[in-house]
Amino acid sequence: MGASIASSSTSLSSSILRYREENGRTYHAFREGRYVLPNDDVENERLDLQHHLCTLTLGGKLFICPAGTGEPLGRVLDAGTGTGIWAIDFADEHPEIHVTGVDLSPIQPSFVPPNVTFYIDDLEDTWTFQYKFDFIYSRMLTASISDWPKFLQQSYDNLNPGGWIELLDVHLKLQSDDKTVPADCALKQWGDWMLEAAAKLNRPLDSMTFYQQQLIDVGFTNVTERIFKWPTNSWPRDDRHKELGMWTFENLGNGLSGLSMALFTRALGWSPEELEVYLTDVRKQMRDRSIHGYWPLYVVYAQKPGGS
Repeated sequence: MGASIASSSTSLSSSILRYREENGRTYHAFREGRYVLPNDDVENERLDLQHHLCTLTLGGKLFICPAGTGEPLGRVLDAGTGTGIWAIDFADEHPEIHVTGVDLSPIQPSFVPPNVTFYIDDLEDTWTFQYKFDFIYSRMLTASISDWPKFLQQSYDNLNPGGWIELLDVHLKLQSDDKTVPADCALKQWGDWMLEAAAKLNRPLDSMTFYQQQLIDVGFTNVTERIFKWPTNSWPRDDRHKELGMWTFENLGNGLSGLSMALFTRALGWSPEELEVYLTDVRKQMRDRSIHGYWPLYVVYAQKPGGS
């Protein structure tokens, strides 16, 4: 596996530590271009807010699959750990379990629980872990992986028999159950263009719609798909979805520029100025409580056969 974040900075290659600036945002330099979102402080704060939104969606849980309910967990992999917040929370809750977090960007904190190790590496390369895992967790990796069957096969190969995998991703194709999304809706159009741009870069943003079948194809069993709703704002009447909508608005509304910049400028040929003007309309519609839109959040989990 790649360089440990706990290593001294002198032992980490400059390509791993270096950032690249583009249109006023910074991006990872290691394996440049493979991840389309920024890695600066603004984005990292959004990722931590998104962590709260995800756990809120799952009823306060870090994951929902049955991992650990039979055989105790020994090792857990957080694939695409980002700021490391999920790995750290998991490690704090389970001090007897070792958590490995892997990401392209060295944006994880230096002081972490003793049962956490962060590595900077590319999950699209061949995995070279010295041990296997009992649980692999992947959150918001859509648009980060070009070959999902390979990723899922490597996950399968690196799980102990009876081990679990759980994947969580949001689908940006805006939905509505009461037809309140107008045909010319800029908010819906934004999601469609995000999907188009990601496809052009071979970084599909709709990967979650294929997880269930791809997990079956690899050989996983007990494959389960659950779909939650992230409302665009606080328009829902019920308290649970109203709260989810408030946090979704904070997460995506405040992160629109960072989420969109690389995809629109690299794949669609927009200028940063054109994008910011367009996003003004998108934000306006995100605030519109008469538009009862939501984004589907997919949680798909499965088990490797075997074990006791």
